[in-house]
Amino acid sequence: MYRSTIFMVLVFTLLAGYTAQAAERIAVLDFELNDLTSLPYTPEERRRTASFRPLLEQALRRTGDYEMVRVDAEDQAAADAGLGYLFRFPELAAGLGEQAGADWVVVCRHSKPSFMFSYLIANLVNVKNRALAAGYAIELKGSHDKVSQRGIEALAKEIHDSLSK
Repeated sequence: MYRSTIFMVLVFTLLAGYTAQAAERIAVLDFELNDLTSLPYTPEERRRTASFRPLLEQALRRTGDYEMVRVDAEDQAAADAGLGYLFRFPELAAGLGEQAGADWVVVCRHSKPSFMFSYLIANLVNVKNRALAAGYAIELKGSHDKVSQRGIEALAKEIHDSLSK
């Protein structure tokens, strides 16, 4: 009786361990502004772009069971050799994620070719294999907070859909 009870407890413990999955650990890098307008890089546009990372982290938390991991801003700046560098070299972004203990890294750009619209462009990088897993482009028509929030929500949904596959 005693042995069968211990055996059953061990079996249930093992089964519970297999069904419980740890949350995916995601590092969202600071958004990079690529402002191509005739009046580029205004303080207002820099503030708006800086607000996107925390908004995306919040949206991802609401979308799924994800743990947000922070990459130190100094480490990101040291790894970034110029505009779009980490975006073009996913293996370098994966290295930052690995240092922070992340499973995935989201490398983001805010590309603004016009005052009328801009794009949230993001790459999802798999830290384990150091490769690009997916790419996204979300158009923002206007610069109002509501437009930005909807764009961030759409980006979070696309990232979640990729991670759910």
